[in-house]
Amino acid sequence: MKKSRWFASVLALVLLILTITLASALTYRVTWGDTLTGIASRFGTSISTILQANPQISNPNLIYVGQDLEIPTGDATPTPAPPPGTTPTPTTPPPTGSQTYIVQPGDTLSAIARRFNTTVTAVAQANGISNINYIYVGQRLTIPGSGPVPTPPPSDGFALGAQTLNMDNKARMEEAGMTWIKYQYKWPAEDTLANLETVIDAAHDEGFKILVTVTGDSPYPDANGIDFLAYIDFVKQVAALGPDGMEIWNEMNIDFEWPAGQISPSSYVNNMLAPAYTAVKAINPNIIVISGALAPTGFDNTTNAWSDSRYLTGLRNAGAANYLDCVGVHYNAGATSPSATSGHPADPGDRHYSWYYVPTLTLYRNAFSGARELCLTEFGYLTAEGFDGLPPGFSWAAGTSLTEHATWLAEATQIAANSGYIRLAIVFNLDFIKYEPDGDPQAGYAIIRPDGSCPACSLLGDVMN
Repeated sequence: MKKSRWFASVLALVLLILTITLASALTYRVTWGDTLTGIASRFGTSISTILQANPQISNPNLIYVGQDLEIPTGDATPTPAPPPGTTPTPTTPPPTGSQTYIVQPGDTLSAIARRFNTTVTAVAQANGISNINYIYVGQRLTIPGSGPVPTPPPSDGFALGAQTLNMDNKARMEEAGMTWIKYQYKWPAEDTLANLETVIDAAHDEGFKILVTVTGDSPYPDANGIDFLAYIDFVKQVAALGPDGMEIWNEMNIDFEWPAGQISPSSYVNNMLAPAYTAVKAINPNIIVISGALAPTGFDNTTNAWSDSRYLTGLRNAGAANYLDCVGVHYNAGATSPSATSGHPADPGDRHYSWYYVPTLTLYRNAFSGARELCLTEFGYLTAEGFDGLPPGFSWAAGTSLTEHATWLAEATQIAANSGYIRLAIVFNLDFIKYEPDGDPQAGYAIIRPDGSCPACSLLGDVMN
């Protein structure tokens, strides 16, 4: 019943006070991954009711672990009963040092226990489960003994790097003021961990830090085609090799990288990001864990793609901020100055943020209310200068000159460096030579051009130095 109805008369106001006094309530302590939406759903109430009972909450998107909330339950609807043979998940706060997990299709207690480095017995005892063979999709489990989520490693300020084929162009990178390289590992590829170790060691030997992105090696994966447990096990092995940063998957909001019909922020967080974060931090808490950067797109049909805007909201609601040090961002379709907010050739109505640099950064920054820094794990501009034409899907870059390519990269880097909330920017790319007029124009993004020149290098160096 809406609060405004109670102001009709003094008698109604008295009845309201009496009703509130008699209504039952309980105190709930916020744990990892909680959102007001999830808490309200769990207790059969509404966000507005919780906000009224907790006036200390000024922003419904900002609650924190350990916060005590009063949950009015006098008019709560019963939580649906679990399947026969199960015991309802307790609604008491999880113990300190635990986290929560939402059961997904195909889950078993033994698989969940392995994922979080605990035991079936410990999980069953923490959740009052009498039959370990029965858990149900959507069930909220307390995972004991995982410890508090570490705070992000301290930042040394803004850093610049590039995705590169090898260390052959170290001098160019130093000229551009770069201190990081990015290496993308296609899992489970034919490449070996020994080769990856060689890449990591080579970067360190040359004085660079290295970001390893671990993504899938099969485009358009089949339904249920990602073996999450095997992926987490591999992530552990990579972390043990000593990279400085790890990006967990890549562009999970499109079916090129994630199974069609199963695109889901909560699945990504629960099945991949959270256990990967936990595993990496257990090996080395100083490794920066970055959420997989999304494909910047407004296309959204739920089955084949989610817009990055909607997916970001889903990440926030799934508690992703608890399992990342930096929010991954891609920006690779610019055809205007980074400071522009209109005029993109592919956006005549000037309506969509994804064509523009600053609006894209603003979207990602606001998605987590500024609680986490951003890492541009891929940003760059495409120019066809020096090549014969552009692939059909990249016609929007037809007017971008090589001079603009270099100038815009420097301007974008300056904006990032001055932002105060961007930790790392990886230029895509340094030295790729692949250029397919009918497909992938990677070399058109490269700052080292076919003739060996690098117009952007000195401009970037001026920014960084």
